Amino acid sequence: MLPVSRPSIGTEELEEIKKIFDTGWLGLGSTVYEFENKLKEYLGSKNVIAVNNGTNALHIALDAFGIGEGDEVIVPSLTYCACIQVITALKARPVFCEIDPGTLNLDIEDTRQRITKKTKAIVPVHYCGNACNMDALLNIGREHNIHVIEDAAHAFGSSYKGKKIGSFGDAACFSFDPIKNITCGEGGAVVLSDDNIAEMIRRKRILGIDKDTWKRYKNERSWFYEVTTQGYRYHMSNINAAIGLVQLKKLNMFVEKKRSIVKLYNEQLSSLEGIKLLEWNLNETAPFTYIIRVIDGKRDKMMDYLKEKGVGSGIHYIANHTQPFFRKYASTLPVTEKTCNEILTLPLYYDMTDSDVGLVIESVAEFIKQ
Repeated sequence: MLPVSRPSIGTEELEEIKKIFDTGWLGLGSTVYEFENKLKEYLGSKNVIAVNNGTNALHIALDAFGIGEGDEVIVPSLTYCACIQVITALKARPVFCEIDPGTLNLDIEDTRQRITKKTKAIVPVHYCGNACNMDALLNIGREHNIHVIEDAAHAFGSSYKGKKIGSFGDAACFSFDPIKNITCGEGGAVVLSDDNIAEMIRRKRILGIDKDTWKRYKNERSWFYEVTTQGYRYHMSNINAAIGLVQLKKLNMFVEKKRSIVKLYNEQLSSLEGIKLLEWNLNETAPFTYIIRVIDGKRDKMMDYLKEKGVGSGIHYIANHTQPFFRKYASTLPVTEKTCNEILTLPLYYDMTDSDVGLVIESVAEFIKQ
């Protein structure tokens, strides 16, 4: 069975992990510091704080920007549930907005209409790696004094108008989990320009302890410390950073291969009746997933057919306003609900062979033509 996604890892990553084991310093340390600096160089960003996963990156960023009880955060319903959980964990209220079915990114005008006096942040999700309309979102943010905190879990390596996602705006949060564009095994990062908020996040990720981070960056530890703010145990380990450093060197290779697969999918599937393709800007997008829309209520039947042919498929994602825990925040989202019942994720990962890609295309075409 072809998986929907799979990490590409090898002996280089194992060798770097062994080096960390040999040092005896496995936690937050000099390798994390090196990884953060390499990320800064790649992204062209002022501050990068590495954490232990993308969910916690978003949680700690919202927390550091002061999002809390009674605040409203506008977010698309069609995203992973983690994006909503971090909002409710801060006792803020998620305000679900519509999406553009052509890109699956949030709908700008619907977002604008949902702003109230309680709105403190907008969390756009760069779906599949395709960047949202950041000019419009940042203008809305400036106009209403609202923070724009990007969920860039899908978008490491992507750009917007020539600028890397994460190099502009209030803050961007990345994920480096096993199936993202690069992996640390588990990991994430908050990227931002504001030095004061960045320093706050550095403290918050290690239990609110002041000054200890800079000791640990040298593989040392301060036995005399001060707890200066509410904090969490969200720091990245040297082990995860070592994996990330190797993966970062491979990123361009990963991106080009996945772009070539997306181009082939688009060429071969665009003429098929019964499916709709997303809009792609492959000059700037580092593809994370490949999603099609299966119309006329045949999505689930296609999933079953692909499984019979040995092709895995998935759904990214189930609309959050329909989830039991989040229904109290629900609003009317007809476009999201219709699209959610159509989307289907096809296999996309670096180690796919030509025959793997051919099997996916052939199986989708056979289903449509039967």
